[in-house]
Amino acid sequence: MIVVADTSVPINLCHVGQGGLFQQLFHEVFIPPEVAAEFDRLAGKVVRFAGLKLPPEIKLQSPSSPPEAVRTASGLDSGEAALSLAVEIHAEAVLIDERRGHEVAVQLGLRTIGILGILLCAKAAGFLPA
Repeated sequence: MIVVADTSVPINLCHVGQGGLFQQLFHEVFIPPEVAAEFDRLAGKVVRFAGLKLPPEIKLQSPSSPPEAVRTASGLDSGEAALSLAVEIHAEAVLIDERRGHEVAVQLGLRTIGILGILLCAKAAGFLPA
């Protein structure tokens, strides 16, 4: 499965020591540079995320232009670039937890998976004991 991630899912999975799930569950994971920058900013400024690094299998790719639904949506921050990239590369899902990003993703016809969904899939696949 090819997916695009917003910041919340990778930073929180890395925070709980489960960054390896990206490689185990997904064929390819992409993030736009805006997401990488936000991840780095949070890892440098927020104590609970201090020192976290993006998993090396996550690939950076810039979207070319946002769809109208993304351009006109408010409150998306780095989610704007993630949703634009997901549409552009025909990703099978967007890894996102924020409500506003989820709403816009649904408007765009994108499947969303949040951190809980990832953990449930990992448990079902035998990658997590509980």
